[in-house]
Parts: sequence; C-alpha cells; structure tokens
Amino acid sequence: MSNQTATFNEVVENNFSTLDLYTTAITRAHGENHPEAFEVRELFEVMNEKIKETGANNVNLDEEFTRMRDVTDNYTIPGDVCETYAGVYNMLSEADKSYHS
Repeated sequence: MSNQTATFNEVVENNFSTLDLYTTAITRAHGENHPEAFEVRELFEVMNEKIKETGANNVNLDEEFTRMRDVTDNYTIPGDVCETYAGVYNMLSEADKSYHS
C-alpha cells in the first residue's frame, strides 16, 4: 500500500477479520489487567455489525469511534501488553483516521 491513507473500505477489507480475532484474544490475554479490552471488543462488535448491515460506505460510526478514542486514550498502547494488543490499537486508529478523512 502507498503512503496515502487507505480508504475506510480498504481498512475494513484488510483489517476487520483480523480485528475480530485479535479483539477477542486481547480480552483473554489482558482483560484482567486491562478491563478496557472488553469495551474495545464490544465497540468493535457493534461497528462490525453495522458495517455488515449497511456497508462501509453508508455506515455511521461517529459514536463508536468517539467512545473508542475515549476508552483507549486516543489509541495509546499500554506499556505492558503484547504485539497483538498493540496491533489492535494501531488497526483501530487507522480505521478511525480513514473513516474521518
């Protein structure tokens, strides 16, 4: 992919199946020390379901992304987590940026 920001459709296509797996994994691996992982998972599930219902071009995720930024402290990766957790935050941040561009 080029240095240009990916479209939201591209981010959904490239990352959402991985995010589905990874958001579940981080709740298991880090949920005890990072309870916000459960809310990240729930918000992702809502977003993913809305996209499946309406398509990535017509979906309204403003509320979910606003809450996601709040829950994740603007996608700040905690210092004591694995690469999967970091990947979740990086992919969600990319989705947020592409959605709002």
